[in-house]
Amino acid sequence: MTRIGIIGGGNIGEALLSGLVAKGTDPSDITVADRSEQRLGLLEQRYGVKTSVEATDAAEDADVLINCVKPDVALGVFESVSDVVDANSSATIAVSVAAGVTLEAMESVLPAGTPVVRVMPNTPMLVGKGTSALAGGRAAEQSHLELVRDVFAKVGRAVIVKEKDIDAVTAVSGSGPAYFFLVTEAMVDAGVNLGLPRVLAEELAVSTAEGAAAMMAAGLDDEENGDGPVDLRAKVSSPGGTTSAATRALEENGIRTAFFRAMQACKDRSIELGK
Repeated sequence: MTRIGIIGGGNIGEALLSGLVAKGTDPSDITVADRSEQRLGLLEQRYGVKTSVEATDAAEDADVLINCVKPDVALGVFESVSDVVDANSSATIAVSVAAGVTLEAMESVLPAGTPVVRVMPNTPMLVGKGTSALAGGRAAEQSHLELVRDVFAKVGRAVIVKEKDIDAVTAVSGSGPAYFFLVTEAMVDAGVNLGLPRVLAEELAVSTAEGAAAMMAAGLDDEENGDGPVDLRAKVSSPGGTTSAATRALEENGIRTAFFRAMQACKDRSIELGK
């Protein structure tokens, strides 16, 4: 039995909650804290979990305490539950999903020796397809990291990284969904320009993105026989064919350079926020 406390019942908090309950976690082992009684009532009704307006109630006796509030208040919330974490009968793993909140900052407001874990999730976790990368602090052992990884694996994929890589992770997966949304949006607009009704162009573009993503995910799951993005693109690009003409035009118009620059800008901004 793993007792889980979630502070913040917004989209990310509910996504975690939903995944945990759907994958078999006993709702009675989960406590959610939020300032909105209306929101808590909704979560209690949907999932049967314990709720409270006090963050300290979520922290009490929690094996894993997940802070899902906004970055500007995340450290204040940890500070407010510090005494409870210190008094718990066993070590509580303190987890933050807030962008820019470093492990050192978390450790500075929590009791000495508290295992802390920083997680960079992304929004597809709202539909159970998230990608989360996590890094541990000085007191976080491998067993702590694996437990947190198992929690976030309930809503997608979860990998363990070093904190120095979190800013690059943010550029690839943290902000990554927006890149795919933008590409799909551009495909829809191009389809309309080619004469398709917008509703049809959107259906075609979105379902194509879904299928392509599923093929890449299948390749990721089958490391020995699966195809990666490069192989998949090559297989669909017949020499002198329509797809080759399209991808050549994308390359000539600098698609790779655009992505390199965009993701570097994302990483640089992530570093700035961390400071």
